[in-house]
Amino acid sequence: MQLIVTAIGKAYASVQAVDKVSFHINSGDIFALLGPNGAGKSSIIRMLVGMTRPDSGSILVSYQSQHFDHVPRRLLGYLPEDRGLYPDKSIEKNLLYLAQLHGLSKSQALTEMAVWLDVFDLTERRHDELKQLSKGNQQKVQLIAAVLHKPALVILDEPFSGLDPINQEKVVQFLRELKARGMTVILSAHQMAMVEKLADHMLLMARGRVVLAGTLEQIRAQSQSQRQLKVAFSQPVSMAQLAALSSISRAEQVSQQHWLLSLSEPHSVSQCLQQLLALGELTQVEMQTADLHQLYLTAMAKHQPQPKPEVTA
Repeated sequence: MQLIVTAIGKAYASVQAVDKVSFHINSGDIFALLGPNGAGKSSIIRMLVGMTRPDSGSILVSYQSQHFDHVPRRLLGYLPEDRGLYPDKSIEKNLLYLAQLHGLSKSQALTEMAVWLDVFDLTERRHDELKQLSKGNQQKVQLIAAVLHKPALVILDEPFSGLDPINQEKVVQFLRELKARGMTVILSAHQMAMVEKLADHMLLMARGRVVLAGTLEQIRAQSQSQRQLKVAFSQPVSMAQLAALSSISRAEQVSQQHWLLSLSEPHSVSQCLQQLLALGELTQVEMQTADLHQLYLTAMAKHQPQPKPEVTA
């Protein structure tokens, strides 16, 4: 399934929740929709699935030579932000019911269910009521419910929520399996390390607008995040010596001889190294690449609402 979203907008009363947002999702991609609460992610998801319509712009969904203005329910697997299963029913009864709503026969549902219960180590608990499960295990059941009917597109809103590191890694493997099966995935999450492992393309939003978009490398190029060097000297140097260098905006001592240095604009790396060599011999020089977490924080810091100035009489 392929999606082309062109300049969509959505307002609620006087609030512009989504402002001229465009993106393209290729079939079989894992696409990450990122941003703080209130950025417009949920509004975009609601428009994609047809719960609301854009005020402006267009959505084109293409699947097997068919075209739609939103994702048809029969082709959609959805893990909503507000979970909704039946706590007094067993895992098996919950999943059977939801699978049959999507048109699967009982035998088809049981076959698919067995595969995914095994993936999440829940086979032995299939007859347990949901209320007897931990929050993490309930989350796994929700994930299974989203994919039992083999949808073309899966939208997962905070799939890592409530999971410990071991189970977060299971979800990573689950998402890779969806990709291997040819499903297109839209992922909204706050765990940047997990997203970095998975996403083919990303869209970072703030206050309804696109801040950064593309692959991780493209986002690095767009972000203009502060460049950093990790260096080691053969002899100790002081914080005062490093602070005096025009090419260094910030220095953090990692060990007795190792430093993490942030470069000042517009100095080049070579200019910085020349100044550092004047302090002593370097035994290590390593350019630090910003991870998605750092890129996200840098981007969001630039797009926080500014406080209104105080008015005095």
